Amino acid sequence: MSLPPRVGYVLKRYPRYSETFVVNEILALEQTGLAISIFSLRTPEDGHFQDAISRVRAPVAYHVASGLRGDDFWRALSDASAWVDDIEDRLRAARGMDVRHVFQALRIACDVRRLGITHLHSHFATEATDVARLAAWFASVPYSFTAHAKDIFHDSVDAAALVSKMRGAAAIVTVSDYNARFLRGLPGAPAKRVVRIYNGLPLEEFAFTEPAIRPRRIVSVGRLVEKKGFSVLIEACAQLRAAGVEHRCEIIGGGHLEDALRARIRAGGLEDTIELLGPLPRRAVIERVRNAAVLAAPCVTGADGNRDGLPTVVLEAMALGTPCVATNVTGLPEIVRDGQTGLLIPEGRAEPLAAAIECLLGDGPLRVRLARSARRQVEASFDMRSNIGALRRLFGADVDEAPLAAGASS
Repeated sequence: MSLPPRVGYVLKRYPRYSETFVVNEILALEQTGLAISIFSLRTPEDGHFQDAISRVRAPVAYHVASGLRGDDFWRALSDASAWVDDIEDRLRAARGMDVRHVFQALRIACDVRRLGITHLHSHFATEATDVARLAAWFASVPYSFTAHAKDIFHDSVDAAALVSKMRGAAAIVTVSDYNARFLRGLPGAPAKRVVRIYNGLPLEEFAFTEPAIRPRRIVSVGRLVEKKGFSVLIEACAQLRAAGVEHRCEIIGGGHLEDALRARIRAGGLEDTIELLGPLPRRAVIERVRNAAVLAAPCVTGADGNRDGLPTVVLEAMALGTPCVATNVTGLPEIVRDGQTGLLIPEGRAEPLAAAIECLLGDGPLRVRLARSARRQVEASFDMRSNIGALRRLFGADVDEAPLAAGASS
């Protein structure tokens, strides 16, 4: 008799403030009746979390490998041998892997067998997928993963290792058509198993309001890292101020570039125009986006090749009725269609960014037209209830080759 489906999510760190899409996905799957368990490889470290986390019913097991000792590893191996008859033979496939990841995979494999988990899924093609892949091999269940951005575009990504993970997976999910084309084009990649599933939104939580009358405020949200393009936004605000365009700009998020961005704001004398608010609770972020005239997403391709996939905050703004200005990076042109659902500009250039922002600040009817069209697009393509069905179907896919047939090392 086959087991009822139960999916194990293997995540690098849970919960994580910036990964709203993971929480939304798990909640939507639970609402379909799917049983889920969460395995986190590290403990949480953020000061703010999404309110929605309180609604997740899935149990969370923390298999942390920091400070791993030899007796911890051998105990995990002994425990696994009670659940997997041929664990010693299967362990040969882990040759060359980080011993901490092997330890975590052994622990998770025991949980997979004990809980009757039928499929493992991870987010990001990095260590979480390494561990999920090996745990799936130990426990004889299929695995899949969702590829996002840094995990496939960064200069440090080993393309051969990425393809190896793809070849063992039952399915490779990614969040934009741009990403899907990139992954399918990798030499040796199993192109037919690459599936684009947009990150959906629980639209009932994002009530639309028309932006005919809004304060002249720009909001931008994201980690303070190069690929978010905040330095370009600061320069655009300097140009707006020099041109006498009334505005305020709020940048929400934290990151290692905070000091550099603050210095740039001080150097331009923009302290009374631009405010770095740091990370805020999820509800506060939504309210600030809802009440802004413009959501700016000035994303750029970093010097290390890193770039955004498809920022969730842009979808949220479009759902709420806040018009967006975004750059033509990766998947953004798929949702921000210039003059239809927002304004699209070249990346890395302050002048067109300033011009687009000025246009939206001063034109209420344009804001309304773009916002209405954007909301229709979100409803058509990004409704979580529709998108989650495709993901759930993938969790029943069969893998047509051994998950570690190409070798486990990465």
